[in-house]
Amino acid sequence: MTSRRIKIVKILSVLLFLITLSACSKPDFQDVEGNDIYLKDLNEKWLIVNYWATWCAPCRIEIPELNELSLEQKDRVTVLGVNFDQPSMSELPQQVKSMKIEFPVLQNDPSAKLGVTLPEVLPTTYVFRPGGALLKMLIGPQSKDDLVKLINES
Repeated sequence: MTSRRIKIVKILSVLLFLITLSACSKPDFQDVEGNDIYLKDLNEKWLIVNYWATWCAPCRIEIPELNELSLEQKDRVTVLGVNFDQPSMSELPQQVKSMKIEFPVLQNDPSAKLGVTLPEVLPTTYVFRPGGALLKMLIGPQSKDDLVKLINES
């Protein structure tokens, strides 16, 4: 191989490497189990983001409803939880287990990336349309049926 061809191969190798690197995007979020979550994927369905805390009695009432919604509507709705208190990653999985949450719970607060404010009252649930536009902020415990009705009427 000539010196010129070696240079061309090296340049092409570097370009291929850079293209490969640019295709690898950093996830927007991670859940408690370490799964990567990307906004572009979340925007494909309805998105329900629920803020809860272990000390919140209404949250304990609402979580079984959200578990059912997440399971029954999984083809068109994504449910994500957020622990309002933002405990350490050593505490968060145990809190998720104690609350019997079956849908993904984010490791960190997503409010800035989602363009919403941190709630002042718990539970608070944000409902986003497919595509990412905020439909509604709901305060207080929500039922599965009320959330399905809201989605179906919107």
